[in-house]
Amino acid sequence: MSRSQSSPRPLTGKVVLAVLVAFFGVVFGVNGLMMTLAIKTLPGTEVDSAYAASLAYEREILAARDQDQRGWKVDAKLERKPNGAAVLQVEARDKVGLPLAGLSFYGRLERPSDKRFDREVTLAEVGAGVYRGDADSVLPGRWDLVLEGDKNGIRLFLSKNRLMLD
Repeated sequence: MSRSQSSPRPLTGKVVLAVLVAFFGVVFGVNGLMMTLAIKTLPGTEVDSAYAASLAYEREILAARDQDQRGWKVDAKLERKPNGAAVLQVEARDKVGLPLAGLSFYGRLERPSDKRFDREVTLAEVGAGVYRGDADSVLPGRWDLVLEGDKNGIRLFLSKNRLMLD
């Protein structure tokens, strides 16, 4: 019984170089893919300039105090339809319970996880102190509802509420 012996392939510099190039090629390729996916799905920033936002902070505090003194009661109802459309209805009343008519209300549905899905809702007055508007392609899940009410270009009301849509 004779056995033929074959020697293992020798480890040469070319083989080591090929293994190293292949290894680091895979590492760089995966890193490049992950960077591309991370940049494409970046939801963005809350404010473009933190410095400008800090300068406006004092005005926001004064506006919030003025809004609190007005004592308005604003109720919003958001209903998502099976086709993905959503209907936003806002009922606004003053301190004594009288309807607030003649205002311009704007709604914004903001997706906390991805700003690309944000939806604007322009509300029209459909009755005394009742405003209604529609939004298309509203996905189920968590949303922030931002309501702004103004008169003659001056913002008189602002609220931001987190809600869950089915």
